[in-house]
Amino acid sequence: MSLLTLLDYAGVALFAATGALAASRKQLDLIGFLFFAAATGVGGGTLRDLVLGQAPVFWVKDPTYLLVCAGVGIFLFLTAHRVEWRYRLLIWLDAVGLAAYSVMGAAKGLAITGSPTIAIVTGTMTATFGGILRDLIANEPSILLRPEIYVTAALAGAAAFTATALLGLPLPYSSAAGIFTAFALRGGAIHHGWTLPRYRARPGRPPDEAMKKKRK
Repeated sequence: MSLLTLLDYAGVALFAATGALAASRKQLDLIGFLFFAAATGVGGGTLRDLVLGQAPVFWVKDPTYLLVCAGVGIFLFLTAHRVEWRYRLLIWLDAVGLAAYSVMGAAKGLAITGSPTIAIVTGTMTATFGGILRDLIANEPSILLRPEIYVTAALAGAAAFTATALLGLPLPYSSAAGIFTAFALRGGAIHHGWTLPRYRARPGRPPDEAMKKKRK
């Protein structure tokens, strides 16, 4: 099994776990756990394959991905109640999944198109869409609206992998560079509250004052 395949399975499993943990917070039944695990686990990769024109998408070609999601969903249905700090676990698992999937998405985009730009976009998209979809169907505040770094971490990880791959580094090293970059940024954001500068609105000038300056 190749390194990229392992990363793909790992990303799916980790995101499936965050989906199942979200289902546990909503106190859903087993079918709810399976749905959340599958939607979150394969959501980002499905969007990536659709954008890249890869049909059928990866989990149709290899249903093992769905079995991984199902296994994770069942496992957490039986054990999630033992974890009192489930939200904290969800956030950290999401960070690890984001790091792995930022590399996997970028690698697939680069292999199919040869474009560094597309590779970074597909890496970012693959790493973040599953979490966004999870929050949407769970009716939770979207992770995009939280102040700490999220999409930026995925973008940086995808960019680090793409840059090092184009420089000729072997796949294990370029993958490690991407994963470390993404996880370091996301982990720092979770632990230290790192954020990017936010837009601060300024009140507009009164119309009369603006027109006077224009006439001058």
